[in-house]
Amino acid sequence: MATRLPGTDVVVVGLGAAGGVAVLPLVDAGIEVIGLEAGTWLTRRDFAPDEIRNNVRDWPMAVQKANLEVPTTRATPDSPSFRGSSHPMMNAVGGTTLHYWAQAWRLNPWDFKVVSETTRRYGSSRLPAGTTVEDWPFDYDELEPYYDRIEYEIGVSGQAGNVAGNVDERGNRFEGLRAREYPMPPLRWTGFHERMADAARDLGWHPFPGPALINSQAYGDRAGCVYHGFCNSGGCHVDAKAGPHTTTIPRALETGRLTVITRAHVIGIDADRSGRATGVRYVVGSEEFIQPAQVVLLASYTYENVRLLRLASSHVYPNGFANNGGQVGRHYFSHHQGAPVSALFPFDISAWYGLPAQGVAVDDFADDNFDHSSLDFIGGGNLWAMSDRRPISAANGSTFGRAPSWGSEWKRYIHENADRSHGSYIQKTTLPYETNYLDLDPVERDPLGFPVLRVTAQYKQNELAIADFMQDRMEEWYRATGATEVSRGGLGNAMGLSTHAFGGTRMGDDPSANVVDRWGFAHEAPNLGILGASVMGTSGAHNPTLTVQALTWRTAEHLVKNWSSIAGG
Repeated sequence: MATRLPGTDVVVVGLGAAGGVAVLPLVDAGIEVIGLEAGTWLTRRDFAPDEIRNNVRDWPMAVQKANLEVPTTRATPDSPSFRGSSHPMMNAVGGTTLHYWAQAWRLNPWDFKVVSETTRRYGSSRLPAGTTVEDWPFDYDELEPYYDRIEYEIGVSGQAGNVAGNVDERGNRFEGLRAREYPMPPLRWTGFHERMADAARDLGWHPFPGPALINSQAYGDRAGCVYHGFCNSGGCHVDAKAGPHTTTIPRALETGRLTVITRAHVIGIDADRSGRATGVRYVVGSEEFIQPAQVVLLASYTYENVRLLRLASSHVYPNGFANNGGQVGRHYFSHHQGAPVSALFPFDISAWYGLPAQGVAVDDFADDNFDHSSLDFIGGGNLWAMSDRRPISAANGSTFGRAPSWGSEWKRYIHENADRSHGSYIQKTTLPYETNYLDLDPVERDPLGFPVLRVTAQYKQNELAIADFMQDRMEEWYRATGATEVSRGGLGNAMGLSTHAFGGTRMGDDPSANVVDRWGFAHEAPNLGILGASVMGTSGAHNPTLTVQALTWRTAEHLVKNWSSIAGG
């Protein structure tokens, strides 16, 4: 027998990058909020600078709810499904912001208008066959104030490149217009970053320091980064890396209007006869609870957002909550983070113990920043040279054919070259396609007996062409910096699981092609809001966290301003 709890104004499912931000503008407006989080509280005392613990044993991700419900993946409906042992995201108050890389990119204005801008510049025939991409229901200028709000509320370090139309070559000259500078200067560069930047300029490119949700100096009550270098798969032991657990959630708790319930495993969304959400069901251990609410905000990452909606079938929604139009799970895509490039240099690059958000970026080939007239793809990629190395990762690096992968010759090679190799990070545009989608697996179950999610997706020719093109640019950059060897990984077409998963509950004005409206509320259930990258229709060539958080603040603000019509129905 489930225990029915007293009702609340808003219940937020998931307190990660999205849900953990939404709570602050809500409680500041006097709204009572209950936040349900499947994980627990973790603090700086839980985050040891330990490569084996964090990067090899995958703590704390290996001991979480998400790893008990890992989705299955397949390339096509005719392909066999595969289920791995590890989920790309984690459960905790603060979610994956505890161990993310903390890159804090805005989308380019082009990303909001891919269809119209591509058609204008190259003609509609340049849109890839089978893509379901559509323009966002608003443009970059609509989201800019929310980007700005998040950058200052949470704290972002960086160098602006376009303040009020004034281009600053020290920053990203290709970025959309911004209202003001970043609240903090960028993270420092190493000597190797300077070399890479000089080489990029020699090539005629425009290098700049990337933005980061990491303090370059003390900000608020949090310390500046100490560059200890163990946070690429773990938390920050000085709280310099920003996340809702150190910023918005504590401030929301101080109001007394936020209640956080941990170890809460949400298993359903309830609806009344008209299709409005009435609350959620969750379990803690062996106990089941019903949490009534006037508004439900689903913020449990793309895969779980879609799974919870598909699981919540009823007489009103026989195919899943808010899915009578058949759009839940459609328009799925993820960043193509494969096609790696690495290089060997004839000098030490002093890359020890850096962090992934500390580096030099080139956006000359991102989005539509360059002429695609003679190319066979649209979109592009961000080139990123970071400083991020620890002993085990260095030993596991490529030997570039100069030594075997084990034995005395390998040991000699590692001893001489451990600090002379570098691996790039190339973030690339991906588009949604009709044949890429999410649904429930007909066989695999989680420990509670519910179906896990199934991902059916592969990268298409447009994305593979981008990857090949960007590998050429990265090799060119490495060679210009003095690399003696360059190794390129395969392009690959298997999409698999990703920390940058988009779509499934896409945002748009047309209810027949989208799940939520321009404000993030379901077309079929107007008091159900969906937060996260699952509402995004394009990926851009940059990490999505800042966009997710800007969208979240915008949705929460809209709810506050329209409380009577949304909550009262």
